[in-house]
Amino acid sequence: MNTDERGTKRFSVVARTRMAVALVVAGCLALIGLAVTGQAATPERLEFVQVGHWVYNDAAQAAFHVDGSTNRVDARADVPGANGSQVAQGDGSGYVVERNRVTEFDKATLSVAESMPPPAPETPFVMEIAGGPYLVYRNAGQIVRLGDPAATVPAGGPLSRPVATADGTVWAHRVDSGAICDLPKGAAVMTCPAQLPPGHGGGLTLVGDRPVVLDTTGDSLHRVGPDGLGDGLPLGIKLSPSAQVANSAVGDRLAIADPERNQLHLIDISGLDQDRPSAKPISVELTKGSRFNGPLSSSNVVAMVDETRGEVLTYDAAGKLKSTAKVPGQGTPPRLAKGEDNRIYVDSSDGSHVLVVNGDDGTVVDVDVDKAANTQTAGAPSADPEPSGDQPPPQQDQRQQASPNTQPAPPPVAKATPPGAPRKVSASSGDGSIKVSWSPAADNGARITGYRVTWNGGSTRVSGSSRGTTISGLTNGTPYVVTVVAENSAGLGVGASAKAVIPGPANRPAGAPAVTANATAAGKVSVSWTQPDLRGGTLVHYLVSVTGKGQRTVSATSAEFTGVTGTATVTVRAVTKFGSGAAINGAAGSRKVTVPVASGPPTITITQVRSKDNALYVSVNANGKGVSATCTAEFFSETKPTACSGATTLIISNVAWFGSITITATIKTSAGTATDTWRGVPTVNGGALVWLGPLALVGLRRRKEKELL
Repeated sequence: MNTDERGTKRFSVVARTRMAVALVVAGCLALIGLAVTGQAATPERLEFVQVGHWVYNDAAQAAFHVDGSTNRVDARADVPGANGSQVAQGDGSGYVVERNRVTEFDKATLSVAESMPPPAPETPFVMEIAGGPYLVYRNAGQIVRLGDPAATVPAGGPLSRPVATADGTVWAHRVDSGAICDLPKGAAVMTCPAQLPPGHGGGLTLVGDRPVVLDTTGDSLHRVGPDGLGDGLPLGIKLSPSAQVANSAVGDRLAIADPERNQLHLIDISGLDQDRPSAKPISVELTKGSRFNGPLSSSNVVAMVDETRGEVLTYDAAGKLKSTAKVPGQGTPPRLAKGEDNRIYVDSSDGSHVLVVNGDDGTVVDVDVDKAANTQTAGAPSADPEPSGDQPPPQQDQRQQASPNTQPAPPPVAKATPPGAPRKVSASSGDGSIKVSWSPAADNGARITGYRVTWNGGSTRVSGSSRGTTISGLTNGTPYVVTVVAENSAGLGVGASAKAVIPGPANRPAGAPAVTANATAAGKVSVSWTQPDLRGGTLVHYLVSVTGKGQRTVSATSAEFTGVTGTATVTVRAVTKFGSGAAINGAAGSRKVTVPVASGPPTITITQVRSKDNALYVSVNANGKGVSATCTAEFFSETKPTACSGATTLIISNVAWFGSITITATIKTSAGTATDTWRGVPTVNGGALVWLGPLALVGLRRRKEKELL
């Protein structure tokens, strides 16, 4: 038996073992379903969490699977590819991802299946999630789903780093328009339920498996929901425009890296869902002069890569440094990836090493992929058995006996394509002029020979080494949109535009912000506003005042005042500077707000009680007498206070009942409290009989104990 046959035999044994385990797991799941539901319906498709991480080794021209639980290489697939390729994995297939080609291989047989062209010649962001994997071509604004059903979905514009919830929904942020869009699992069209204010930068993250957007201009966090952005949670710090937010929170802290200030911030995000003040941010100093990649979070750990020093740094939620590890290898910076197994994987640039970061304690283990590549053939590794007396010793691998003069054919050189879009295009106004700047576009295989700059009414061309230019002879007071396009020998690339700017004389005050203000009966006034036209100046801060409460200096676009009475006027001004000149106060934006006063104690009446799906729906008529009110309903336990006014439904979840029951509803305002009690048999949808369940028994037991006391 030759080496290839032994490898095939070893893999078939492993495959049979894995198939047996899969059948046992599937059987257990089926029994659980029978026990809980009494039915044996088969799910449409079982999906398993992808364990471990695939990396492409340049020297071996092969993809290797690293088991993060054992820190060992346990599979190899020989797939031709370009140096620096990524590897993505789905349920049954792996994909070697190059800039100009994606090659699929079967994870069971480790054989190459087919190759396909990508929608854009750029390095995509890989997402290994339910229904995936996904390749997100951020510059081109294209999202490729390699899972079932496969699809290429246009996003409509360039994207920041996306995130995905546990159900397989991809969330993306359009950097050109500020739109926050989602692509549910299996969908072919994106929807955009929310949008950042015009001119605001930001990034997406997850808190409690729900999308949250970081507004780097407003220095605030917002929940993203079907009705748009939620209320802003101030960060308590000022961020630079290049700040990067982690993919998810670690406990009650969210990591935000600010490379311009060499700091890693850990923000208390408990205020997003709880009505309590946030704790002070924790700031960690990073090495000055270093270039960083990250942050990337697991359940308990935040990881950063110091690309200048070639090190992986891990921190806990309190900002304590847990470990520091060197990344072997030379060349391009290492790549960070989050596995579905709660580990963080750091690939060296050539795939020779993978550093495995434990997602619970932050420890780091170096896995030598080169060593495995030199000892392992295609398939899963297994120690060769000692030859028995009636079995001849195994023959050497024929590939190792090849002539030393025989060299593998080099991979084909990718054909040059038009360049990508210039990055970070920005524009500022002057007197009859606009100054525009940008960061280099991806050359896509050919040197960039120039940049074409166009605006409504004209165009110009600058050299490929230019990073900006000044457009003169413009009309003051007229808005202009400037677009920059890179050019190489293959043609013109994709254009990128700055937000509209209006030329005008220097030292002009900023325009008036649009102000929104709301007041509660307790005297708390919440104020928010949009950034006005800065008229070419640089924003310093805002001046915010409320009648009788003085003036504050605010960096964010929201503020709160307490102890306000009667009718008050809220005023907001933007303070700007031009170069090193003095600060200039802008035009005032104002809004009047009246603190509501109750006309009397509140009242509440229970109008109906019905039961559905182990929940009681209590309909009430709530009257706060002119002020805001909260209502609760009680049946053994009290519901969470809910804002109520007029006809309101209160839901008591996870309950069961039998016969006549008693429910109490309570309303609270600044003027007092009122209750109403209802006794009777709830209306049951469909007329079904609801039996007394364990939750109700517990409730009855507690009620009886309370009565005895």
